[in-house]
Amino acid sequence: MPAPFSYAPRLAGVPVLWNIMKIDIVSVFPEYFEVLNLSLLGKAQEKGLVEVTAHNLRDWTHDVHHSVDDTPVGGGAGMVMKPEVWSECLDELLHLEPTTVTYDSTVTCDSTADADDTASADTAESAESATEIAANADTVPATDRPVLIFPNPSAPLFTQQDATELSHANHLLFGCGRYEGYDARIPQYYRAQGVDVREYSIGDYVLNGGEVAVSVMLEAITRLLPGFMGNAASIVEESYTGENALLEHRQYTKPADWRGIKVPDVLLSATTRRSTVSAAMRRWRRPTSCVRTSSRRWIVPSLTRPIAKR
Repeated sequence: MPAPFSYAPRLAGVPVLWNIMKIDIVSVFPEYFEVLNLSLLGKAQEKGLVEVTAHNLRDWTHDVHHSVDDTPVGGGAGMVMKPEVWSECLDELLHLEPTTVTYDSTVTCDSTADADDTASADTAESAESATEIAANADTVPATDRPVLIFPNPSAPLFTQQDATELSHANHLLFGCGRYEGYDARIPQYYRAQGVDVREYSIGDYVLNGGEVAVSVMLEAITRLLPGFMGNAASIVEESYTGENALLEHRQYTKPADWRGIKVPDVLLSATTRRSTVSAAMRRWRRPTSCVRTSSRRWIVPSLTRPIAKR
């Protein structure tokens, strides 16, 4: 079997004093993930924060055509990814022995419902909120339990809270579906094996495959790793982050007057040192965030929370 290409950090002779997040991605187009070698995620790999390996699912096939799909049971258009190929791949990456599981055949194999229940339960147990986890990033222990993640447009929406929780895992394994998706028994089988299986949607729309969704989730997760961002304060006051998880306020830069559109006067009068946010600016930002949130999301935040003065 050809060796998968890896974006593992090269730290020869240098002791690593932190846990490296191991990320495996399975896809029929592993070359797609060469983009992960760019920008901050590429630098994070060079620094040894993460190790990303993309695997070609077809390497676990045994026929001359390297087939990974078959016709859907019950008829219909399209093709469904076969459980035999996926199981050989996942068993190897998760270090599991193949076995036979028993289940009640009268119960539906609706893995989306299972994913919703599992994700909700795990999230509730792991922390009270994403804000609490982020605030204690240095004290929340990482989990050695691998997390198997499948993008699925029928699954619960992937949120900032999910990203925060998953940023504390030591090993993430992503499976990219194609065609009409993967056989629903695959996540069911691995849950029965005790694997933490998640299925997430990144929005109410359909893509050609899971590669784009995996890239989105990976960026949301890895940017929360300690040492990933050049300035850790960059992720403190963002949309979906912090108290009440408001949408972020509007941002401006120089010049103060651009093509007839001016920066709000309160920001000009409140400007201090680059790294400092004055009380006047905080008093402007919160109402702005509240209005944005209530108009763009089904949330009505409180406008009355007092803002501390400095």
